[in-house]
Amino acid sequence: MPEAGPASSPTATAEVPAQRLAKVAILLSGRGSNFLALHDAMLRGEVPAEIVLVISNVAAAPGLARARERGLDVAVIAHRGEPDRATHERKVLAALRTAGAEWICLAGYMRRLSAELVGAFPQRILNIHPSLLPAFPGLDAQAQAWEHGVKVSGCTVHLVDAGLDSGPIVVQRAVPVEEDDDAHRLAERILRDEHRAYPEALRRLLTTPWRIEGRRCVFHEEAAANAAAAPPPENAEESVAEDAVRG
Repeated sequence: MPEAGPASSPTATAEVPAQRLAKVAILLSGRGSNFLALHDAMLRGEVPAEIVLVISNVAAAPGLARARERGLDVAVIAHRGEPDRATHERKVLAALRTAGAEWICLAGYMRRLSAELVGAFPQRILNIHPSLLPAFPGLDAQAQAWEHGVKVSGCTVHLVDAGLDSGPIVVQRAVPVEEDDDAHRLAERILRDEHRAYPEALRRLLTTPWRIEGRRCVFHEEAAANAAAAPPPENAEESVAEDAVRG
């Protein structure tokens, strides 16, 4: 598995892996439309990764059927009937390790991950949330946004930590709230942008050097662009003039 900086460090750097396909596991509980968007992007060569396992805690999840149709390895690891969360997650973690997963993408996985599972894949678990975090975390984010009367909503891809939708943000896409929207129509439009944002986020993490500074996910290309765009210091012209005189 590619090295990752320690989750507890305020500043950590991740190196871009060698030119090979990263091994990704998908966790889902329902239809898995974001899983399909990710897989399609991989098949098109837009994301240098391959899916090594699709796990669901729901045996009848439509996303599992789609994974089987595509010839992907699947595993049903039900949480119901287990004595506690830790027992269920040990089985999930064992399946991930057996498959050789390096990254985990949550695609409508309706289970909150424990700190232990997150710690097993530090800064290697991604989630997509249908709001512009930190606004409207948790369930029914689209309905929360619509009922609140916001004029702009959207989606967020973030690295997962032990909190609720609280990890460092990788990609966000804004979606205007139209006057004739209801929560359902807004959710449908946000979902279309989710299908673009998720592959974009994974591609950038796999192909562009990045680091975590506090809560911020900083891509090196952005840092270079920001430095180039920054205004010169106030005494820059004086320094240039002095250099010219000394020269």
